[in-house]
Amino acid sequence: MEFDPHWIEVLQVVVSIFLGGLIGMERELAAKPAGLRTHMLVAGAATLFVILGEFMIQQFSDLLINEVLRADPIRIMEAIITGISFLGAGTIIFNNKGSTVEGLTTAASILFVAAIGITVALGQFAMAAILTIVVVGILQLLGLVERWIKKMRAKAGYPPKRHNDK
Repeated sequence: MEFDPHWIEVLQVVVSIFLGGLIGMERELAAKPAGLRTHMLVAGAATLFVILGEFMIQQFSDLLINEVLRADPIRIMEAIITGISFLGAGTIIFNNKGSTVEGLTTAASILFVAAIGITVALGQFAMAAILTIVVVGILQLLGLVERWIKKMRAKAGYPPKRHNDK
């Protein structure tokens, strides 16, 4: 039985989904607008887009149109970033009553899991895993720090921030 090399790409997408899920789990536990499934799908889709871009470049370069084909991998990343930014913008809510902005951190985490997906697609598994842990740490630990700062501000009689980063 011969090993199909395309299973490597499938594994890359699965790894990306898993890593995105770790960040999504933190957002889910924090009851944020985009959680586990969203982060998993964004990371997996970003990986898949990069892999499909590579397949398309190979397929078209095998045809005799090398003179016409201009491969620019940066364009794939630009398309991912544009799409994800649109998705992230949907998680940002301006509450006019309280003059607060919510969802910025979740939007940023969605963008970051797309970057994790691209990192996995480029075969940088260790970098993707380490950065996933760093992001989960940022979301968890700095969330605690932010809550502590809010308590200290309230005790000191400072007014609450006008723009919340949640």
